[in-house]
Amino acid sequence: MDRKHRKWYNGILLYNKPIGCTSHDAVTSVRKVIGQRRVGHAGTLDPLAEGLLVMCIGRATKIVRFLIDCDKTYEAEIHLGKKSRTYDSEGLYQDQMPKLAPDMDDAELDELLSHYRGKIKQKVPVYSAVRVNGQRLYHAARKGIAVETPVREVEIKELTLLDYQKPLLHVRVTCSSGTYIRSIAHDIGRRLGCGAYLSRLKRTSVGHLTLGSALTLPEIEQLHNSGRLEGQLLSFDRVLPYGAIKVTDRFKPYVISGKDIKPKDILELEGEFTVGDNIFLKDSNGQVLAIGTAEFNSTQQLETEKLEKLFSYTRVLN
Repeated sequence: MDRKHRKWYNGILLYNKPIGCTSHDAVTSVRKVIGQRRVGHAGTLDPLAEGLLVMCIGRATKIVRFLIDCDKTYEAEIHLGKKSRTYDSEGLYQDQMPKLAPDMDDAELDELLSHYRGKIKQKVPVYSAVRVNGQRLYHAARKGIAVETPVREVEIKELTLLDYQKPLLHVRVTCSSGTYIRSIAHDIGRRLGCGAYLSRLKRTSVGHLTLGSALTLPEIEQLHNSGRLEGQLLSFDRVLPYGAIKVTDRFKPYVISGKDIKPKDILELEGEFTVGDNIFLKDSNGQVLAIGTAEFNSTQQLETEKLEKLFSYTRVLN
């Protein structure tokens, strides 16, 4: 098919990333299959991790920043008794003697995991893509350059024991964006005194999006070749649980310039929201025009209240 008549996709694709490829490699593979350059991912998965990688295609690349902030859920396997410089199986010290993993009952395991629930301070791994002084940490680490890595506050919203058959500890983790599961594995090994590393990791959800709905690369290729891939793409309001303001057709052309909304420009409100919430701006047909911040509560009577501002633009999408 020539470029003039090629079908261009716009939407969110749920991709089931296999072990062994980088997130960038995954994006490149999808670009080649669909013949479209504008593809990006919303949250990196390490090469040794598998599972849900949310991809944004075409116009949807404009909402990557909002999806990155969503909570993520993982199933993790932590190997006790060995240490790794990268905190995963790639950086295992080859000359180390394994230490015996401790016997622990369910109560002891829960007490161990309790140290990592809630808001915690986490040091970014030396082998990571975070930039310090303009250089990615893993570049400095591979050159033997000592760099003080940053400490971040992250939130572990769920940390549940799935199984323990020593030396393997299986847990499920739901956490805020920016959390390093391999750092949790490393810290558990240090607390126990036997060392530990992350031996397997699967991302099972991003926000309310789940791995069960994700497609493999061969499935994406098959759907694309048969003309059915568009039906698998999700719209903005399917992936972001935001309320919305619907505006009149007369106001719609002014969105591109960020014009302030007045009560007379509003057709209706969708969902519930309060001041400071992210919300959509939609046209009369429900197409998302912009994402911004609500400057009023959805329960307020706009006609009888004097409000200087109703909506602050964050990103125009049309």
